[in-house]
Amino acid sequence: MTTKIDVFVDYVCPFCFLVEPAIDELKRDRDVEVTIRPFELRPDPVPTLRPEDDYLPRVWQQSVCPMADRVGIPMTLPSISPQPRTEKAFMVLQLAQERGLAEAYSEAMFAAFFQQDRNIGLDEVIIAVATGVGLDRDEVVAALNSEERRTRQRADQKHAVNTVGIDAVPGIVVEGQVLRGVPSANRLKKVVDDLRRDQP
Repeated sequence: MTTKIDVFVDYVCPFCFLVEPAIDELKRDRDVEVTIRPFELRPDPVPTLRPEDDYLPRVWQQSVCPMADRVGIPMTLPSISPQPRTEKAFMVLQLAQERGLAEAYSEAMFAAFFQQDRNIGLDEVIIAVATGVGLDRDEVVAALNSEERRTRQRADQKHAVNTVGIDAVPGIVVEGQVLRGVPSANRLKKVVDDLRRDQP
């Protein structure tokens, strides 16, 4: 029986990138259906973070870099200041979902920001990332300019907060059970196994 899992992410959150190996292992070892869900940590008009301030370098030194070394993902603190908003990238995620490319698109978006130091808030960068994983350029441009997709993204954001109870990312929801932080693959597999054991 397939277990449905929602993974709420923001493309400017390094921990959302760092949880990918655990999710990949879970998909290899268990019958799960993973859906990437959007959660913008600092939607307009909330100010975004700046790498030259004290907070980001401290978090990277204390938490991000050790975890990146442990899971084997090379990444550096992006220099873009202030950090980009991700609403537009998430509008294109809707298209990627429809075309079956959401995971490839999300992985490429993380790589663009954390490994290539590209400004993923810019239309031309989003278009390049999206077409690089196989999305049609004209469809991507249309998605970026779609008020319908913008409205849907804002509704998805409200749903994540008000209905699911997401207040930080990554937020992994396994059949309604919210796991916060960066769980190990073993913890994810245990949650899935326990749920299956409890089902009639």
